[in-house]
Amino acid sequence: HAASLLVAGSFWSDADGDPMSPVLMAAIVLGVVLLWAVVSFNRFVSQRNLIANSWSNVETELRRRYDLIPNLVETVGGYASHEKSTLTEVIEARAGAVASTGDVEAQAGAENVLVEGLRHLLAVSEDYPELVASSHFLELQRELVTTEDRIQASRRLFNGNVRDYNQRVEAIPSRLIAALGRYRKADYFE
Repeated sequence: HAASLLVAGSFWSDADGDPMSPVLMAAIVLGVVLLWAVVSFNRFVSQRNLIANSWSNVETELRRRYDLIPNLVETVGGYASHEKSTLTEVIEARAGAVASTGDVEAQAGAENVLVEGLRHLLAVSEDYPELVASSHFLELQRELVTTEDRIQASRRLFNGNVRDYNQRVEAIPSRLIAALGRYRKADYFE
């Protein structure tokens, strides 16, 4: 019905059928544009906060993994004490990951080093049948797998929020509001 009003021109007329003044029409158009700009700006704010919240969830899961690592290293060290370099590598990688919180890109690099160290540690542990049979080691390994699954789920949610936000930053017409509000593309957590 609104489209037919626009086409017929009656939308741009007053109650008597006389055309609206150009000033009134410009005011209506300006009002609609301002309303769109406010809604678009508020959506950017909402999306930025959603990204911050989902990043907080990722950090929570990463901290959970950081807390498991000393127990895992200690358990493996009890059975494989001559694997000192591997244990040291994991401890240093954990320290680097803990220290690099905040910046998504720096965090991703540190996490990749840590994950590689954990893989090496778990590969070494397979050379020790008593360790692999240890109920404490098996429980730590289960917790680590669960934590890794939770990290991946949090990462997917974060990256989905970043994708949606980045699409708005790059797409027209919201790109105009992004430029005015200095909203920049966010980094994915890879």
